[in-house]
This record gives sequence, structure tokens and C-alpha cells, in this order.
Amino acid sequence: MPTDTTSPLPVSGRLAWWATAWLRGHVGPDDLLDGVLDGDVTHVVLGPDPGLVSTLAALRAAGATGFGAAFPAEGDLVGLGGPRELNAAALDAGEAVVAVGAEAALVPARVGPTIEWTLLPGRRRPLPDVGEADRELRGVLLESAERLAALDVARWRPEVADRLMNLRHRPAVVAPPGIPARCVDLASRGLQALGIAELALEDDGGAITVHEAEQRRGALAPLARAGRRALVAACSPEVWPPG
Repeated sequence: MPTDTTSPLPVSGRLAWWATAWLRGHVGPDDLLDGVLDGDVTHVVLGPDPGLVSTLAALRAAGATGFGAAFPAEGDLVGLGGPRELNAAALDAGEAVVAVGAEAALVPARVGPTIEWTLLPGRRRPLPDVGEADRELRGVLLESAERLAALDVARWRPEVADRLMNLRHRPAVVAPPGIPARCVDLASRGLQALGIAELALEDDGGAITVHEAEQRRGALAPLARAGRRALVAACSPEVWPPG
């Protein structure tokens, strides 16, 4: 995922939230750009029309009713419904934005301080709903914490143990108007889970055997998956709770 921004939310999550807020009339185009750029110099769309807002406007004219994010990983194409070209590009980037109702998607690539978006065909996608993703994340987090404690996480990754002991300390996520509060909270907890998994998987630390390293990865893979699913649900207006 592209990084080097002041927001903990990946760029596809930012675009999904701010573009949906713009499409629904909660923010203007200037606020949309400020929210998406978040410290980047510029965002461009590869093709004849490089403007991000004009591209979003064209997708709105094509029938887009919202914009949702996808955060796939190998073996888990959560948030994607094809076609194959989109799945491959999004998997390579680790993320994408789907224009709901317009059969199109945007895939980001960071080039220095710039994000380049590629516009591709996109199909309707299966999604976890917010409640399902929330319950899964809570259950997997407890299970992963227990498995990591049994593997003595405090010895080989004390900073991971600290985070598990202080789950109330979450990334601060700022959302535009119109994003359900439950989704903002879920996005924050999804990012927290992904951060714990990524930190613990940086290397095998004090692993003595290949078997022990595999046990650790086995404890963390479900946590990363649940974190991605939570982030997808939180950033996909198709499954937001009403109201």
C-alpha cells in the first residue's frame, strides 16, 4: 500500500470515503481533494483526462452511487469481484477503489510524492457486512493474542506484546461528514490489527526453528485477514448501516 502520508488510512480508503462524501453532497470538490491528497503533491489519473475530480465526475455520470475500497492479499481477494485484470493490478498494489454501480475501478501506484491512478473495468463484488467484519475482528484479535502469548510474544517482539496489552490505543482516523461512526471505529480497529500483524511479521525475531516461525505466522495470518476485511467493510458504502 502507498505510504508516507499523515493519515493512517491507506489512500484507497481515503478516496473511497471522501469521494462517497462528495458524491452524496456532504463535501465540495476542494475538500475532496484535500482529504484524498493528505500531504501528497498531487494525484493524477493515467489516460486522456488526468484530473481526479473530473474522472470521479465521469464515473458519477456513468452511474456510480458510491466508492468502496478493496485491500486484497494473496489468496484473499477481499473487496474485489473481477475481472482478472483488476484483480491482478489490485493484488499487486494491495488496494483499489471500486466505483459502485459504474463497473469501473481505480488502482493506485505511488511515484515519489505523487499517486498515479489507473482506471480499469470493475464488477460487482461480494463484501462482508459491517457487523460480520466487526464480530470476526473481535474474535480473531482475542484468539491471536492468546496464541501469541502461548508463543511468548513478549520475548521476541515486546512491542507487539505492548500493543496487545493496550488495545484501546488505536490509530486516529479522521473521516469526512456522512461516514457512519461505527465504520470510522471499525476502520481504526482494522488498521490496529494490521499494524500488529505487520510489526510481528517483520522478521522471525527469536524464532529457533522453522516450525516455531510457522506457528507465529499461523497466529498472525488470521489477524491480518480480519483486519483487511474490517477495513474493506468500513470503506464500502454498499454495506454501511442505514442512517
